Amino acid sequence: MMGPAHSLSGAAAWLGVGAAAAAAGHTMPWPVLLVGALICAGAALAPDLDHKAATISRSFGPLSRWVCEIVDKLSYAVYKATKKQGDPRRSGGHRTLTHTWLWAALLGAGASVTAITGGRWAVLAILFVHLVLAIEGLLWRATRGASSDVLVWLLAATSAWILAGVLDKPGNGADWLFTQPGQEYLWLGLPIVLGALVHDIGDSLTVSGCPILWPIPIGRKRWYPVGPPKVMRFRAGSWVELRVLMPVFMVLGGVGAAAALNVI
Repeated sequence: MMGPAHSLSGAAAWLGVGAAAAAAGHTMPWPVLLVGALICAGAALAPDLDHKAATISRSFGPLSRWVCEIVDKLSYAVYKATKKQGDPRRSGGHRTLTHTWLWAALLGAGASVTAITGGRWAVLAILFVHLVLAIEGLLWRATRGASSDVLVWLLAATSAWILAGVLDKPGNGADWLFTQPGQEYLWLGLPIVLGALVHDIGDSLTVSGCPILWPIPIGRKRWYPVGPPKVMRFRAGSWVELRVLMPVFMVLGGVGAAAALNVI
């Protein structure tokens, strides 16, 4: 799928988690719901770090393009080193290492450890990066062109500062789910894991499928492209994605938010 659909699906997924938590009697504080949805929307773009033409490659100027080139080469190297006889030859690393459950888990765990060991500035950095990605994904029409980059970064930095301040207030969610001293913001890794997995699931619906189960081998393949029957798949950017899935994600996200806030 394309960036906007990935971001929408990520936000909707976290709002759905909020609805499930409310139904179970553990309502999320509204700042956790909001921040989690934004982080998840941004994290849903992160697996495309292996694609030099993806939204994430343009989000931080030359730095993100350089990182994408490195990740692409790393992913390709891992693919060549671990592929089995049934895996096809490839010329690049797109939809390999960063499109797996293991990558999602490591990314989320790394963010959680960083948040609880790095203090406020680490939390602000995590929020900033994911807010930039969320803005690029959700407001993609308004952020086209290099001239908008600085405005996006300023908006993300300001929003990160404000949201961190709101979360820090007692009862607003810095210690949501993990309540022991020193575990504040440990939950930040959860929307990151969810966003990456939602991205992988979305890509599995497209023609090429997604090797989300790596390194678990399936038959003669270690990089098995998981997906539904081919007749149910679609091409990235097709009318199915733009006119069916994106409106569905919007509706589901709205319903999830209303349920999470006990409005319905």
